[in-house]
Amino acid sequence: MAKTRMTAPDPHAAATPSWLLQGRRRPRVAILASGERLHVREAAIHLEPVIAQHAEVLFVDLEFRRSLAEAACDLVVVLGGDGTILRAARQMGAHQVPVLAVNLGKLGFLTGLPPSELRQCFPGICAGQCQVVEHLMFRCRVRQGDRVIHDELGLNETAILAGPPFSILTVDLYVDSELATTYSCDGLIIGTPVGSTAHSLSAGGPILRKDMQAFVVSPISPHTLTMRPIVDAAERKYEMVVREPNETTSLVVDGRTLCQLTAVDRVCVERAVPTFKMVEVKGHNYYRTLRDKLGWGGSRINRKHEALAASREVLGPE
Repeated sequence: MAKTRMTAPDPHAAATPSWLLQGRRRPRVAILASGERLHVREAAIHLEPVIAQHAEVLFVDLEFRRSLAEAACDLVVVLGGDGTILRAARQMGAHQVPVLAVNLGKLGFLTGLPPSELRQCFPGICAGQCQVVEHLMFRCRVRQGDRVIHDELGLNETAILAGPPFSILTVDLYVDSELATTYSCDGLIIGTPVGSTAHSLSAGGPILRKDMQAFVVSPISPHTLTMRPIVDAAERKYEMVVREPNETTSLVVDGRTLCQLTAVDRVCVERAVPTFKMVEVKGHNYYRTLRDKLGWGGSRINRKHEALAASREVLGPE
């Protein structure tokens, strides 16, 4: 019998916001932010009335404790950096709601909208002048024989890290249950396109366009230089086995330690059913984000031309 693969959603399809489909002009909104940071808490207090002018604010959660599955919200406004986005995605779990990300962090590959633009953009977003783009998420499970001992939903990456005493690891990689290769390395990362600008990038991995349907496998400090990062389809199943882990060799999902690994553990990573839904507004395209965040501006003359081109994107042709 032929193996059935999960059908990938079309990430380029511009989805009409749910509240407009239901005949409502004002979306039901939840505001999430990391309240332990003073400047984020202050921004939440300042921006809540701006949002409330055009939407029904159900609640403001500064501690990531509210259940979004029971809130029946149409839109989640996340204030913070990329780490805050990961917390929001984890909090939503299988009930992923479209996210409007406002950047209050440092880099902000995911949170590209600055607070200064929210007042201008938000009325148009509520009126449907935006698109909701779906991004790949993954499911990471740890098996011991037929028993699943850990099961986690993630957005960025799954990483195996050597840990003290920092001896080199031997990691077998299986793709669709067939041995692909064996790495001698300090760790191994399986990341999504969204995660390709995170830990994988630091390990020398490629940048994948965020709406691609693929995984990138990046070894950390491989012993053999021919062991390069690889990109393969999201429909495949990826498994990792550490033959002789160190005492504290760990499995990390989206920056959180899931467990310490033993030689009998098998780490399985595959496409998740839920997708992460990001609200995108005009003028904040993918390559502009890379130029801004990675310093691809080049010379002063190039930056001047880029600023002019960006203004034309927003204003349209004369």
